[in-house]
Amino acid sequence: MSKVTCDIGMSVDGYVAGPDQRLDQPLGENGERLHRWMFEEADAHADVIEAITAAGAFVMGRNMFASGRGEWDLEWKGWWGEEPPYHAPVFVLTHHPREPVPMKGGTTFNFVTGGIESALEHAREAAGGQEVAICGGAQTVNQYLAAGLIDELRLHIAPIVLGAGERLFTGVGDLRLEPAAVSGTGMVTHVTYRIPR
Repeated sequence: MSKVTCDIGMSVDGYVAGPDQRLDQPLGENGERLHRWMFEEADAHADVIEAITAAGAFVMGRNMFASGRGEWDLEWKGWWGEEPPYHAPVFVLTHHPREPVPMKGGTTFNFVTGGIESALEHAREAAGGQEVAICGGAQTVNQYLAAGLIDELRLHIAPIVLGAGERLFTGVGDLRLEPAAVSGTGMVTHVTYRIPR
């Protein structure tokens, strides 16, 4: 069975996105600061960046694909531009069906209305034995953590305080986290935990 991983950037006060998400700020106010290390220190974190995108399939919540609720704007192809970084099937959790959206570079966004277990099942099948990555947002990661469906959690902690927004670890219960690795620079600390079942 495919190993299930999760990579997520967060602030030191536990937020994965800032307050007030809008179309022009998908990570909310100041939320982009969580990921500066990926662009300003890409060479120093090349192995971490490669691991984030190495999965055979991905699962994300609707907000990671588009803002808003309700019926889809079928013209919208997601936050990620014409060639998203995934290069593999992505399964988007939603309550509203939509046909798959193929993109350049091998990414296809597939829309799953059957819940987190259904999305994970589809992703495992598509991954063909490779890792499956749960890539956010916070509500999606929290659901998978609460259900005990993540094997390895990789936090990328930026030394900033957002003060509000979407918080990680809300409603997940008493998790057992086993520290596995720590690395970083002044812009981010990478902490890997294994989650025994």
